[in-house]
Amino acid sequence: MKTRPRETRISRRSWLLAGLTIPLFSARAAESMKVTYDGDNLHVAAPTLHFLTGKPLERLKYGDVVAYVAQLELLNESRTAVVRPQKGRFVVSYALWEEKFSVTQLVSTPWGTPAGAVRTVEGLSAAAAETWCFANLALSTLGLSPDLYYWLRLELRTGTERDFADENKIGISIHDLIDLLGRKNTEVTHWGPLETRVRLADLPRLAGRGSRNG
Repeated sequence: MKTRPRETRISRRSWLLAGLTIPLFSARAAESMKVTYDGDNLHVAAPTLHFLTGKPLERLKYGDVVAYVAQLELLNESRTAVVRPQKGRFVVSYALWEEKFSVTQLVSTPWGTPAGAVRTVEGLSAAAAETWCFANLALSTLGLSPDLYYWLRLELRTGTERDFADENKIGISIHDLIDLLGRKNTEVTHWGPLETRVRLADLPRLAGRGSRNG
């Protein structure tokens, strides 16, 4: 039985649109996440991803602190395996009278700063606080080939008590934070994922740093 001409045209149109969608998605992903390289670590910026909005912002303006967990992953080219993961945990508070944000980063990772360290910055606008969080999320490239292609994926969500269960009382009162997050039982908000295809040899380098990988 022959295929009807109308059905053939629709089928060809569908294939054409499907073929155009893939590069369009890649272009949008590349616009949403910028990647730089300092010879040791990958750094990301996500100028279109805004997380100090909506319900988390409402909670902050009511005097709550809001925890965020960022997940940065480097996958192989076929996206079948995670080559290198990196997690970032941030606690944000808001000074109502100054209308400024404070951010504390908790670092517990085998790559870089020892577990239990904190970094804190105060007096930031919403845009500056978001930028600071992403700027302090770095993924080590130690041992990776500069000539292979990878996929870099970024996801973000609000944190829960489980994300801070193993922390001691450092910097801020983590115990009180865990208790607050547990009692609030707030709905988890997600952003992303953002993805872009990268090759270390092609990435723009941060000023003053050279390649130390290969």
